[in-house]
Amino acid sequence: MSETLQSYQLHIELARRARIEVGRLGRFTLEAGRYVYTGSARRGLEARIRRHLSANKKPHWHIDYLLAHPAAQVVAVRRSRTGECRLNQRAGGSVPVHGFGASDCRAGCGSHLRYLGGL
Repeated sequence: MSETLQSYQLHIELARRARIEVGRLGRFTLEAGRYVYTGSARRGLEARIRRHLSANKKPHWHIDYLLAHPAAQVVAVRRSRTGECRLNQRAGGSVPVHGFGASDCRAGCGSHLRYLGGL
């Protein structure tokens, strides 16, 4: 049995510093630069990615709040057979907001959003 795609990474450029409010996570400031967000969908991976890339949506996931900011742009999407947490841990970078995108994480990732550095 072949493994199916189960995870994805959104590579995001934030053109300028951004102040964002995300539900229970509260308000925080993200520095301008490159970010990678790792997510998964057991079913409907392509539909989830299309939703993230859509401009007209009601915010549901943490990443929706970041992507709604005018300075944020998804510059690449990568799909993977690797599990979400393993893929996230391989991304490198630093954790800009503890808990972002990781409310159901059991692997101790800290965040599924990683800051990779300036532009």
